Amino acid sequence: MMRLYFLHGGKRVWFSSWLETGGWPIILFPIASAYLHRRWTQPQHGSKTKLFSIKPPLFMAAAAIGLLTGLDDYLYAYGVARLPISTVCLIIASQLAFTAGFAFLLVKQKFTSYSINAVFLLTIGAAVLALHTSSDRPANESNKEYVIGFLMTVAAAVLYGFILPLVELMYKKAKQELSYALVLEIQLVMCFFATAFCTVGMLINNDFKVNFSSDQEYTSNLS
Repeated sequence: MMRLYFLHGGKRVWFSSWLETGGWPIILFPIASAYLHRRWTQPQHGSKTKLFSIKPPLFMAAAAIGLLTGLDDYLYAYGVARLPISTVCLIIASQLAFTAGFAFLLVKQKFTSYSINAVFLLTIGAAVLALHTSSDRPANESNKEYVIGFLMTVAAAVLYGFILPLVELMYKKAKQELSYALVLEIQLVMCFFATAFCTVGMLINNDFKVNFSSDQEYTSNLS
């Protein structure tokens, strides 16, 4: 869908990256439900029951990972804006290998025949899918823009392959008991800071200003 937006004249990369985590307020509903459940099942705590249980060190770690996620959102959106979706599929599939490598380095995740086979099969599956997708590269796109989009997509795959083991490392180093509610809080913090990162990018790029000419061009392309 994001690629379709760019193919029909969309130009707002920061806004597209913002949408990837912009739905973070939805997480508040299960967090509130977990809070009410704790109050009902632990009446001895009463009004002392806290809505959020995440502690400052874990909050700071989640915020830092959230900023990296925001950067990854932008890199991915930029690549989708410049590359055919087939090429994007091929490059993003390499994230599996980066995830396995970083997991080995950060959390000492051992390689097994099953994990290696899974990475191989999923990568081959993505490649087959990509090879059967027709090219949708815009006719007016320069080679420079294409190369930059390629490099940005590779960077997105590498960075996200680093983020996933980093989250696992954060869980292992957390000096709190990991519960369903706490995991949701961590995800909320990560998505909030990722969205905040993209919001700053939108402000710098003046994405909040209405451009009637580009909007009309986009509408005409859709019609």
